[in-house]
Amino acid sequence: MMYDALIVGAGPAGSTAARVLARAGWSVGLIEKSSFPRRKVCGEFISATSLPLLTDPAIEREFLAHAGPEIRRVGLFTRDVVLSSPMPRARNSAGRWGRALGRDKLDSVLLDAAVRAGAKLWQPWKLAALRKDAEGYLCTIESGSQALELAGRIIVAANGSWERGPLALGQGSTHKPQDLLAFKALFKESDLPSDLMPLLVFPGGYGGMVHTDSDRVSLSCCIRRDVLQRRRDGRRAGDAVLGHILDSCEGARHALLRAKLDGRWLSAGPIQPGIRRRYFEGIFFAGNIAGEAHPIIAEGISMAMQSAWMLCQRLIAAQDEKPGETFADAGKAYSKDWTDAFALRIRAAALFAHGAMRPNIVPVASGLVKRFPAILTWGAQLSGKAHHLPTLQ
Repeated sequence: MMYDALIVGAGPAGSTAARVLARAGWSVGLIEKSSFPRRKVCGEFISATSLPLLTDPAIEREFLAHAGPEIRRVGLFTRDVVLSSPMPRARNSAGRWGRALGRDKLDSVLLDAAVRAGAKLWQPWKLAALRKDAEGYLCTIESGSQALELAGRIIVAANGSWERGPLALGQGSTHKPQDLLAFKALFKESDLPSDLMPLLVFPGGYGGMVHTDSDRVSLSCCIRRDVLQRRRDGRRAGDAVLGHILDSCEGARHALLRAKLDGRWLSAGPIQPGIRRRYFEGIFFAGNIAGEAHPIIAEGISMAMQSAWMLCQRLIAAQDEKPGETFADAGKAYSKDWTDAFALRIRAAALFAHGAMRPNIVPVASGLVKRFPAILTWGAQLSGKAHHLPTLQ
């Protein structure tokens, strides 16, 4: 069978693309190598600007039932500094605020909606080989000892920036001292205010905390490899990361004083922020593999879903609404849409992240924020938490 689109990866970007295209009448094959539910290294926050993408009745019902409380304040925890400022209200968000939902729940809900819309799912199957032919692409997928070949007019790569395989970014195996490694843990019985999402700034890294589902707080962070190595002292990596944060951030120490770790620490990386290719010879890239911001701005899930939405609008127009427009034309237009929507926030995130990890800048910056806490609100606006994509308004 020749599918209109084969989508690799069923995370927020892949499942969103599969659902939107299937609803538009496309034949869609969705390939996911992992069994769900799964935990992921992820901050879990979804901005109010992405809530229009969750209006499918089943998705919205599950999201509202399980997501954490509305986040109405952004904050800063660094050394003895504990500050907060209002979260900017997203335009056209019907008065709603962003909330957090664990990837174990979110991914399953989005995937179920894609399948209900008509996408054909292969899970757990991984993409083993990919080759181009006159009609599009032939994909070899594998699950254990089984192998199948699928054909698609186009490929949507939504498999994330850390994955291996034919659509991988080709990360090198050389470890560098400045590599940023990502960590995540969940805690029960935290004293973090329910409406607050603070930025954590500590020597050699940054992170964030937010209330998520099941009365838990998610702590996600990035730390330089060399800093982590100095702090380990025979401890497990996650314990060393937590100890480093608690020693460096009074606000985090207070919030987690009575908290209990729920499950184990997760890790991934090194992270690779930056802008990458969005289209190449019939392959469209969405989500982190297309480009990602430093997690300091907590926009990973929102950018993934929004990029998939933008891509689908261009693909549907190319096939159904604009006679003579090719997929190459759609790829060029999508690349521009993506740059217009995300380039500024990616550059802003890089500026924030590099500043947060420079010890000579942190005291000056935190002193300035102490005098003008509204800088936190401005930073949240710059990161994309107040402006919907035009097609989502």
